[in-house]
Amino acid sequence: MSGIDSWLKERRITEVECLVPDMAGTPRGKIMPAHRFVREEGVRLPESLFLQTVTGEYPDDMSTTHPAEIDMVLVPDENTIRVVPWATDMTAQVIHDCQHHDGSPVEIAPRYILRRVLALFEERGWKPVVAPELEFFLVAKNTDPDYELEPPIGRSGRQETVRQSYSIDAVNEFDPLFDELYDHCDAQELDLDTLIHESGAAQMEVNFLHADALSRADQAFLFKRTVRETALRHDIYATFMAKPMSSEPGSAMHIHQSICNLDNSENIFSNPDGSPSRLFFAYIAGLQKYTPAAMSILAPNVNSYRRIARHDSAPINLQWGYDNRTVGFRVPISAPGARRVENRVAGSDVNPYLAMAASLACGYLGMVEELEPEAPFDADAYDLDYALPRSLDQAMLQLDGCEPLKDVFGHRFVAAYRAIKEREYETFFQVISSWEREYLLLHV
Repeated sequence: MSGIDSWLKERRITEVECLVPDMAGTPRGKIMPAHRFVREEGVRLPESLFLQTVTGEYPDDMSTTHPAEIDMVLVPDENTIRVVPWATDMTAQVIHDCQHHDGSPVEIAPRYILRRVLALFEERGWKPVVAPELEFFLVAKNTDPDYELEPPIGRSGRQETVRQSYSIDAVNEFDPLFDELYDHCDAQELDLDTLIHESGAAQMEVNFLHADALSRADQAFLFKRTVRETALRHDIYATFMAKPMSSEPGSAMHIHQSICNLDNSENIFSNPDGSPSRLFFAYIAGLQKYTPAAMSILAPNVNSYRRIARHDSAPINLQWGYDNRTVGFRVPISAPGARRVENRVAGSDVNPYLAMAASLACGYLGMVEELEPEAPFDADAYDLDYALPRSLDQAMLQLDGCEPLKDVFGHRFVAAYRAIKEREYETFFQVISSWEREYLLLHV
């Protein structure tokens, strides 16, 4: 804590936000005076925090947490401390890991799940390198959930009415917002690379520089919070829903991933002569074999599956190919040292810790099982059949039946995740949609 203490004093921080990413990737925690934060012997929160659903409810099955609703101890990660640039007072934020009072990790904490997967790579002498790409929509403020979302009004006084892929002018419509967003990201030392306009109306994509998986998950977690806050300051919303508007494409979190040798930092996806390695192909094969079972993590909400639709900028199957954006796993054209796989399945609504853990786990299993992938696909993969689960309940059944992934994540985590998703699905299933009233009310 001494390093954090010095950091706080140097910047005259008066308040500290103690952040924990919950199962949905939402920031939970406590806010306290800086002097109290330094003196605390671990901030405490109830373990049941990780069983709260996205609707604020709890599952019927609470067996994966202690029946007495015990506290867990929050341990700050010094590498994650940042200023909160939009706060009125001098405020810091720091992401915490969660432990029991005996020092053992809380096994259902999402940040721990990523650490658990990374430890498996480390045991083999490997280190994953990832670079996420996050898509999101800017939308006009909407306080009525029954009212469809609309694009916001930009500097021109007009809404976008046609798709503006890669348009500079369309991004410039929101220059004041993005100027402030970049200032906020710079203040937090977030490693943004590029900003582009995606194919949807007021849909944007921000790419991150590649680095170790835990730091990229931390930065994606902080970035989503930053975008939402910055948009609110400009009187609009930013949403990372996978499919916020029926007439627009969905939003993804593409995950570029490669594996380096711990000894010499060389990319093990390439042989010394620059050709693709056996481990590279095995990694792809692992993604092909295990992604259906990991789908409930890569597409964690009922809305997520609206994005998985033919010719809607999201993959529908498990093909892979070189520089092919219609497949689930794209291999960009690159130099041998930068050889990587882009997983295009995950939606932007994911918990970044769990999504990265899931994608890496699939590739890891492919390497240790020495799997062989299908042949690369160089045509339009949308012409093929669906091969991914198309609903949350189907995806959960596949996870529940996949022992290798359950061993990687830990059976306790999978049981907790299943209980949460079952509760969320039941809550969703109680809602009668306008489609049902429109077509069934007087016709069946």
